[in-house]
Amino acid sequence: SKYSFNKKLKMMEHVHLAGEEEDLYSGYNDYNPTFDTEDLENDAAFQQAVRTSHGRRPPMTAKIPGTALAARPLGTAFGGRIPLGSSMGRPVTGAIQDGVARPMTAVRAAGYSSTAVRGSVFDPLGQSRGPAPPLETKNEDTPEEKIKQLEKKVNELVEESCIANSRGDLQLALEKAKEAGRKERVLVRQREQTASADHINLDLTYSVLFNLASQYSANDLYAEALNTYQVIVRNKMFSNAGRLKVNMANIYFKQRNYPKAIKFYRMALDQISSTHKEMRIKIMQNIGIVFVKMGQYSDAITSFEHIMSESPNLKTGFNLILCYFAIGDREKMKKSFQKLIAVPLEIDDEEKYIPPNDDQHTNLVIEAIKNDNLRQMEQERKALAERFIMTAAKLIAPAIETSFAAGYDWCVDMVKTSQYVELANDLEINKAITYLRQKDFNQAVETLKMFEKKDSRVKSAAATNLSFLYFLENEHKQAEIYSDLAMYSDRYNPAALTNKGNTVFANGDYEKAAEFYKEALRNDSSCTEALYNLGLSYKKLNRLEEGLDCFLKLHAILRNSAQILYQIASLYEMLEDPNQAIEWLMQLISVAPTDAHALARLGDLYDSEGDKSQAFQYYYESYRYFPSNIEVIEWLGAYYIDTQFCEKAIQYFERAALIQPTQVKWQLMVASCYRRSGNYQKALETYKDIHRKFPDNVECLRFLVRLCTDIGLKEVQEYATKLKKAEKIKEMREQRVKSGRDGSARGRREGSASSDSGQSNHGTSAKGERLSAKLRTLTANNEPYESSSNKDIDASYVDPLGPQMERPKTAARKRVEDDEFADEELGDDLLPE
Repeated sequence: SKYSFNKKLKMMEHVHLAGEEEDLYSGYNDYNPTFDTEDLENDAAFQQAVRTSHGRRPPMTAKIPGTALAARPLGTAFGGRIPLGSSMGRPVTGAIQDGVARPMTAVRAAGYSSTAVRGSVFDPLGQSRGPAPPLETKNEDTPEEKIKQLEKKVNELVEESCIANSRGDLQLALEKAKEAGRKERVLVRQREQTASADHINLDLTYSVLFNLASQYSANDLYAEALNTYQVIVRNKMFSNAGRLKVNMANIYFKQRNYPKAIKFYRMALDQISSTHKEMRIKIMQNIGIVFVKMGQYSDAITSFEHIMSESPNLKTGFNLILCYFAIGDREKMKKSFQKLIAVPLEIDDEEKYIPPNDDQHTNLVIEAIKNDNLRQMEQERKALAERFIMTAAKLIAPAIETSFAAGYDWCVDMVKTSQYVELANDLEINKAITYLRQKDFNQAVETLKMFEKKDSRVKSAAATNLSFLYFLENEHKQAEIYSDLAMYSDRYNPAALTNKGNTVFANGDYEKAAEFYKEALRNDSSCTEALYNLGLSYKKLNRLEEGLDCFLKLHAILRNSAQILYQIASLYEMLEDPNQAIEWLMQLISVAPTDAHALARLGDLYDSEGDKSQAFQYYYESYRYFPSNIEVIEWLGAYYIDTQFCEKAIQYFERAALIQPTQVKWQLMVASCYRRSGNYQKALETYKDIHRKFPDNVECLRFLVRLCTDIGLKEVQEYATKLKKAEKIKEMREQRVKSGRDGSARGRREGSASSDSGQSNHGTSAKGERLSAKLRTLTANNEPYESSSNKDIDASYVDPLGPQMERPKTAARKRVEDDEFADEELGDDLLPE
């Protein structure tokens, strides 16, 4: 038959045939069974029968080892009709084997000419015979084909939804899931209409609903997600759907509906067999956490204890310690800590990743695996375990013993006998840090000094902390010794390098300090302390652009750091860019709205820009938060004098006098304000009080003489005599100062010794000098802002009380031009020089 013939031809393609060069073994093939396919190549009649152009195989180009067939094609009659009378259907005779041809009447196919076949070239694709007949197309209009296409579309939508969720596009994932749900319902209706409801794909329905519920939950649409999960759970045709009650419980947990969460967790636990031990453990862990949220620590302890007895893990052990700490059970805390440190980590030993020196192949393998994904997972697991143990020790140490030191010692002893031996040193250092938090510096230093003979890592950490402690106590020499020790123990320790830079910075060697900070940053680019201190070093070196670059980098790392924002604003101010300085200070007060110093700096910048109203607003806010800043009080008093509200300026100068009671200038300003506001009696009392406190003050005596003369008091002569003596003392003091320090600023100062020292300190800042000159101008050069003044200013002292009440306030400039001393009846020796 045609089937058996084609089958034999297929078998021929997989049989290695012997060629003419392998006649050495030809004697073994003399027998001729009926269905022997191994000798078909030597069957001349069969070869003649199958040698037609239709179905002829293309020539073989690759040699087959051990055969001689690569040089000639093996013809087949694939698709042709072969008569049953061929050699396939009868025993092969000897005549046929000898090459006698048999009739070919049944070999030629209909529509083909044997002459054309003999003369044609090999054409396996049939290109010379015209286009091949078209393939039979599927009929897509059939209901079954439509259903298959719809199923394919539903699967594609589910996949697209999952992919969108993995990319973080939750809205698109939900839309795709909804569309998949709609098309799946259409698919079910079509199957019901075509009477093929038995062929409904339940797996597809389950996947569509489950994905839709998951996307609802991811988009915080919890009610819709719960409804979808209910549809799945209530359908008995879905096997293992009860596990989805865990997902429903998770949603109730997010909604803080803890009783229902526990109910569904327990329902899921009942429907999961004991063979799924890991899943049951996780559900019980969730139940324990829900009990913790509800404050039912005893029920939570029951769940956690069961887990620790069946399958202990780090998180459950830590949660168990927290529960016992909440109920205050000391002994159970100790036992739980012992259980926690006994949890197996199930990671390889560190020595596995240390390559031997003699085996190059092993070195290459270790180099490849020492930082692969598995190694990173092991490191993360170990770091998690260490964090849990350290946190638990810090938590229970003060509670399990009478003192936290004894509790730490117990924890250290337990850790030393466990697989976390290296954590014992970290706990000791943590103990020292706890001493620091309790302000017990001596105990902290004693604890840290015990590590000087430990291994290099622990020694470096202890020396770094010691260096920091001594630096805080201003013992820079000791700080430098321990910073050198920390660097010697671990040259790549960025904290040690930073501390070393700090000691050099404190000694004023900013260039060398910057080098240490740079080295610390090379070892750890995230060391923000080194970067901040490097910016300060550049600021000290007046390399403002480089310092600004450091602080801008820091701002990119720490967005809401008030110190960094202030340094950036300060550098812009030094670079004479007030607009940028104001902008950064505005960011600063948005982070720290009660920072009085930042508000004062903003007021100063607005004042320098000429915006008095904004300056007053920020100065007033600064004074409200910190009413003891002399500079702010100074500015506010000057502002009220400038705006002709002397009464309001009195309260600020009185506060300044309380803050600096030895500075006569504040009390003189108070008296001047009383005088300018027309309250002469109060001004006279204030001047007398000032004279009692500062009997040698020349300015006070001058104003006493003026007021007593105007009012007509008898004390005028007494004050005039005292004024003359005070001026002589002043002249003698001036001569001594000039002879000792010619050209110095102090030699040109006047007044009492106390006011001299106060003014010299105050005049160190340009802002203070600007305010002093401003106040002198505002008082029309007739009221001393300072207790000591120049001789030129003394010559312009006049009594402004009478004329000030007669003329309008808009003509205040005439005070400088008018000289009222000519109308006085005083002697020439009492007039100012």
